[in-house]
Amino acid sequence: MRKRYVLIILCCLALHTAKAQDDLLQLAESSDSAATGLVTGTFKATRLANGHSVETNGAGVLLFLISHRFGTLNSGAYEFFGLDQATIRLGLEYGLTDRLNVGIGRSSLEKTYDGFLKYKLLQQRQGMGMPVTLTLFTSAAIRTLDWPQESGGNFDSKHRFSYTYQALLARKFTERLSLQLSPTLVHRNLVPTRHDDTDVYALGAGGRFKITKHTSFNAEYYYLLSSHTREDFRNALSLGFDIETGGHVFQLIFTNAQGMVEKFFVPQNTGYWSDGDIYFGFNISRVFDLKGKEKW
Repeated sequence: MRKRYVLIILCCLALHTAKAQDDLLQLAESSDSAATGLVTGTFKATRLANGHSVETNGAGVLLFLISHRFGTLNSGAYEFFGLDQATIRLGLEYGLTDRLNVGIGRSSLEKTYDGFLKYKLLQQRQGMGMPVTLTLFTSAAIRTLDWPQESGGNFDSKHRFSYTYQALLARKFTERLSLQLSPTLVHRNLVPTRHDDTDVYALGAGGRFKITKHTSFNAEYYYLLSSHTREDFRNALSLGFDIETGGHVFQLIFTNAQGMVEKFFVPQNTGYWSDGDIYFGFNISRVFDLKGKEKW
């Protein structure tokens, strides 16, 4: 456990002391372009909390994302109120173009690997132009954790996969306020019982309120629409703060969902805020301009 914290601290220090290249605000917080009328900087980062935002990285920009969730606050003093426990995801996201991103990641939860494509189809414009930004998102996740012995391990490789499809629709109303809707479908090739939904539908909603130039308050909520899943699992609610520091965005998060991939926090979330099933965690985003451009 100590080695895990030492590694996390070293990673944070290395990221923080690395020479800042371009200001991250040029990725997700630049001012509106007078030349094109495009509205930019709807959100500070490519994540609202657990879920994706409409933001994409610029062409040639590589983003390294460290996501970490401790245990629940109600785990008590023996577990140091969750700090003795940890779930982590490491991810890389790359801008093939200004609109098209590709990403990969690995989570410690169920030893899950995930990959995604993200395409900004429409971008909000000033005045009477396009009123919203629309980004399409699709991902695949594979569980590599061994099957439980009692199951006999009689599963095909395809049973390890799940898929997510989202339409991320957002509007920047003012320099301070941005809101987003995220219609979501999670398809699972294997479910625990015949009663469970293979296709789980949910509606995500969230937004951010800018407090200062470099900080904002974020909220995110995923409401389960599939009736059978809604009976056994909980809607994911996340609250947090974004803190931008040059080439980094630190996101401090309180959530009732442990997983940081859609297959976890949408269809199989079990935490109750009212019972103290609250996971404190963070996302750290660091960008690298691989093409050496001055601006993105």
